Amino acid sequence: MEEHRVPTIYDVAQACGVAPSTVSRAFSRPGRVNAETAARIRQVAEEMGYRANPLARALPTGKTSLLALVVSDVTNPFYFGIIRGAELAANEADYTLLVADVYESAVVERKALERALPLVEGVVLGTSRMSDSAIRVMAQQRPTVVLNRVLTGIPSVVTDNTRGMRSAVEHLAGLEHRTVAYVAGPEASWADGMRWRAMRESADELGLRVLRFGPYAPTLGGGGEAAEAVAASAATAVVAYNDVVAIGLMRALQASGVRVPRDVSVVGFDNIFGAELCSPTLTTVAAPLAALGAYAVRTLLAGMGSRTPPQVRPALLPATLVVRESTARRLRRRR
Repeated sequence: MEEHRVPTIYDVAQACGVAPSTVSRAFSRPGRVNAETAARIRQVAEEMGYRANPLARALPTGKTSLLALVVSDVTNPFYFGIIRGAELAANEADYTLLVADVYESAVVERKALERALPLVEGVVLGTSRMSDSAIRVMAQQRPTVVLNRVLTGIPSVVTDNTRGMRSAVEHLAGLEHRTVAYVAGPEASWADGMRWRAMRESADELGLRVLRFGPYAPTLGGGGEAAEAVAASAATAVVAYNDVVAIGLMRALQASGVRVPRDVSVVGFDNIFGAELCSPTLTTVAAPLAALGAYAVRTLLAGMGSRTPPQVRPALLPATLVVRESTARRLRRRR
């Protein structure tokens, strides 16, 4: 029994009675092949199940119509909107988006990029864990846009962390909280540093005492690990690095008998899918996630199609506070 074999360009050429180069041109440059011949080649190729290799066809020009989006953890709902927005923008420009999950690891991220760079025309780095120098080396090889991080000389798209955190702290101050805590995320996170600095500055202006716990993994488990320290502190309100940490924190606090928001108010960041589904529903600083992904891809494509150096001033997208059930007025002093 003959094994199933994928038809090649030479099989199509033999069936049509033409040279392999003619078949190649029929797919890559149809205008250079007689219309009837090109139609016959496409018909025979379809019947045989032949598919032109887009990567091989791209070798002479470097045009693969592929883009890469690198994310730290694809299971984090934070990336759902970003991926969808990036995909829509790529599709609009007739590009295909490849998504690489790098498990919150700078080492895995570098390896993934080493494999992807020969295949793609440009890269969007979503919350990269690599060092500044490593990103710059990579950006010299392919056009690059960085999400949620500002890096001198490289186009970036970020949420207004400063204004978002300010609105969260003002909200808690308005609820008469006087000691607030920050549950920090990964040390390598640029956004984490910006949020902590903005919280300290806002609290100082409003006369609040601030505490910091962490760093913790940006996961439900990371939030759960922070619960004991938060419960033992004098804080009556907490701002978490992201919504996933905030939800994990609330679950662990409630399991230990600490009531949210009566004993401790909790604020998250990002407004992910699920922030409205937990109990209590989560007050959070909403980031325009789909807009971040779409804007990053459009910025990347604009730079790829321009002969002038890309605009490197960071694009700052707005963040807004969404008030739900996890924050309330401080009613009494916690023990």
